[in-house]
Amino acid sequence: FDPFFTTKPVGKGTGLGLSISYQIIVEKHGGQLTCTSEPGKGSKFSITIPINRFTN
Repeated sequence: FDPFFTTKPVGKGTGLGLSISYQIIVEKHGGQLTCTSEPGKGSKFSITIPINRFTN
């Protein structure tokens, strides 16, 4: 999730999408963001966000 990494040509995209997603999901909410990839087949991104339940 390196900031500014992109596979797009210069001037197309900023490379910030996954870096910002990581900050929001992991750093702000204590969740997990994982990626698995198979060359020639695609990538799978999984997001886990903890849920707090409050009782009175």
